[in-house]
Amino acid sequence: MTEFLVRRFVKNHEQTDDAGVRTAYGILASAVGIFCNLILFAAKLAIGLLSGSISIMADAFNNLSDAASSIVGFVGVKMAEKPADEDHPFGHGRIEYIAAFIVAFFVIQVGLELFKTSVGKIRHPAELAVNGTAAVVLILSVFVKCWLAAFNRTLGRRIHSTVMTATAADALGDAAATSATVLSLAVFLIWKVNIDGFVGILVSAAVMLAGFGIARDTLEPLIGAPIDPAVYRKITDFVESYDGIIGTHDLIVHNYGPTRSMATIHAEVSGDVDVRVSHELIDRIERDCLGTVGIFLVIHMDPVETHDERTDRYRQMLDEVLGRLDARLSFHDFRVIDGTERINLIFDLVVPRDYNEGMRDTIREKVSDEVHRADPRCYCVMTIENTYCAQPPEPD
Repeated sequence: MTEFLVRRFVKNHEQTDDAGVRTAYGILASAVGIFCNLILFAAKLAIGLLSGSISIMADAFNNLSDAASSIVGFVGVKMAEKPADEDHPFGHGRIEYIAAFIVAFFVIQVGLELFKTSVGKIRHPAELAVNGTAAVVLILSVFVKCWLAAFNRTLGRRIHSTVMTATAADALGDAAATSATVLSLAVFLIWKVNIDGFVGILVSAAVMLAGFGIARDTLEPLIGAPIDPAVYRKITDFVESYDGIIGTHDLIVHNYGPTRSMATIHAEVSGDVDVRVSHELIDRIERDCLGTVGIFLVIHMDPVETHDERTDRYRQMLDEVLGRLDARLSFHDFRVIDGTERINLIFDLVVPRDYNEGMRDTIREKVSDEVHRADPRCYCVMTIENTYCAQPPEPD
């Protein structure tokens, strides 16, 4: 069904990087969400009024808020595709995150209202009127919500939309909430025990947790999330694929929306090559990255010694020391500076993000001691830093 709707209503649906195609996906997801949620709202409200079930009526208004969320999602996707202008040189992509946060607010608000109503229902319980029609409609709504969750998740992954991912999570929470409502009606039908208010509290807690989860996931890119390991590897592999690039480090990616990113990276080149030749190579990689990877990349050029046996020997010595201390440690910007009575090994040491200040001080001392033990003439001058990747990339 999902693929049929995509092929029917999204022209050139495979070109997901195109702004017009992303907007068409957003319109489709919003239209389907509005239609399904309005139908569910009307059916559940009627059943809730007839049966006197507060959990069913609360579930109905939850569906109404979902329809509003679909409208917000459409507006967010539409506004996010606006091109850059004088006041917003990086475009408007982050509006989509703001729209997703508004959806999260709607979800939390519904949960709070449901909690308040459920408490009142526990204090002043009312008789329930259960019938087969109510049960059938509620069970069907669970299947509809599960399909909506899968539908939005599929579209969200396809166009990297935070709003659709949030809507999918919301729909899945709704399916769980409606299932709980069906359970309360079944308990009343079999044992004549009214747990409607208590189930309503459980449902409200689930709804609010879903809302907070959506808000957390939405705020991460706005605050500044670490680099996805797949993106990290994609960019570094692209840059290092060029002849003349020895290695890369210090990759930082700035996110300005699901399809808009800017990155900076340090690329190591041979110090023996004419600087103008290396600079021309760097310029070409930056241009190619924008066209091939779709990321505006700024590269800082780091000349390194490549034909000095002595430097290579000290570099290998340091690599072995770090491997013994912690296999997750790495280094870059390595230089050997001779003094009158000592040799300074200058480098940047990259430590895992779980290293606290005390662990940083300890590893600094251990590295210095191990290097000095390996060669008493050597002293370390190191700068300790973290990677910006979410986790260390897998080794080649």
